[in-house]
Amino acid sequence: MSQAARPFAFVEADAAWRAALDRADHLRTQPEALSGLWPQARIVVLDASGNALADDDGALRAPLGRELSDGPGGPGAAIFLGLDGEGGAWFAIDAELVAFDAPRRVDLRAAAAHWPLLHASVFAQARALQFWRNRNRFCGVCGGAVGFERAGWLGRCGQCGTEHYPRTDPAVIVAVSDGERLLLGRQAAWPPRRFSVIAGFVEPGESLEQTVAREVLEETGVRVRDCRYLGSQPWPFPGALMLGFEARAEAGEPHSSEELEEVRWFTLEEIRAAIARGERGADDGEGYLLSPSISISRWLIEHWRLAAEERLRR
Repeated sequence: MSQAARPFAFVEADAAWRAALDRADHLRTQPEALSGLWPQARIVVLDASGNALADDDGALRAPLGRELSDGPGGPGAAIFLGLDGEGGAWFAIDAELVAFDAPRRVDLRAAAAHWPLLHASVFAQARALQFWRNRNRFCGVCGGAVGFERAGWLGRCGQCGTEHYPRTDPAVIVAVSDGERLLLGRQAAWPPRRFSVIAGFVEPGESLEQTVAREVLEETGVRVRDCRYLGSQPWPFPGALMLGFEARAEAGEPHSSEELEEVRWFTLEEIRAAIARGERGADDGEGYLLSPSISISRWLIEHWRLAAEERLRR
């Protein structure tokens, strides 16, 4: 897989562990220890839109805690993200709470495509937590104001005491094949001629396999015979976890739906051509386009292509 796809897509297990922080849950209840880590910690500063502060070249600008001495910010106002492989601490804080600025702002999608794996992963974690906190300022049980504890990972209602935790929404995303072709669809809001694999959120009371069958049928009219789990990808736009599958389906004629304005079977030759078009880095205005390289959707398409080419070689 390309370097650009690494931040949120699939990497070797050992590389994935190196890129992820040790979230050090035990430190979330130790404010004195966090205060001790703060001066040498790296701080991801996010603006009100969820963009990270960056330098002139668009690289992450994460100051040390000791550089943020002015303003109301500090370890008590920040979210503790965890420890990196060298034991260095990472925090995230809202830009409005610190007297700090940087030349540029970078959104998460751009960071995923260009930043080192560790920096993109830390940004994704920080952005997802910021989104959750911003949308859970009041209790869903009684309407009381919510305060945050455990270094930003627990919300507690000041009125009824209800605890609120960060939310992740599971969604399936599936490469459906009839044995020879790949099923792709497109939403009306996407760039012209862009297609992707089928996806949808898990509903209450469903297994993942049931979700795969239901979503494919609802969105395309195609019936899935069986499916197999391949891997997952955090998708903090704003807080989903994409669970990737491949599925075999009956070779029926697909049809569009409320969610997909167009859906069709693609041959291996068409997929190869679309991949080549994307690798050229520019839309020539002709032919089909595929999902961006940072997405699990693109990985699933590539996975299907490689398997199809292997079958041809046998």
